[in-house]
Amino acid sequence: MITRLLICVFFLTGAMACKSGPEITEGQKGPGKKEMAALNRHLVQKDRERIESYIERRNLKMTESPSGLWYMIKTEGSGAYLSDNEKFVMEYKCNLLDGTSCYSSEDSGPREVILGRSEMEPGLNQGLRMLKRGGEALFILPPFLAYGLKGDGNKIPSRSVLIYEIKILNGQ
Repeated sequence: MITRLLICVFFLTGAMACKSGPEITEGQKGPGKKEMAALNRHLVQKDRERIESYIERRNLKMTESPSGLWYMIKTEGSGAYLSDNEKFVMEYKCNLLDGTSCYSSEDSGPREVILGRSEMEPGLNQGLRMLKRGGEALFILPPFLAYGLKGDGNKIPSRSVLIYEIKILNGQ
């Protein structure tokens, strides 16, 4: 009986040792920093081409900021530009590049925002600083200025380009 038990333990130990995973040999290294940087540049370039194609197909007159945010101010608005810690209300539509609607104030009501303190995409945060009360704009956020590789876990998939139509309401 003890002999059988020892034999079983011996075989189980040997079987578990075999399942420890494959060995990594010299030629099987993962991508390095250079390869990851090249892949990143490639993805950013592909996103840029998709955005430029969208702009061209719709005959839009947009400008690209140094950070990669595309914008078109439709209505200037009045007063000072929005600034950090300023509280305001905006109407908005957020769509994917293919036109799929993600979020809008038509569905959930106007959004109250405290600039720089409200949770929002970096590109939208940057774009709102270009507006005054009463201002209207169109923003196109590449994935790296939106939700990136993860998406938002709800309606915005991974690596999505986002189109925002924004209107800043007057008053607080």
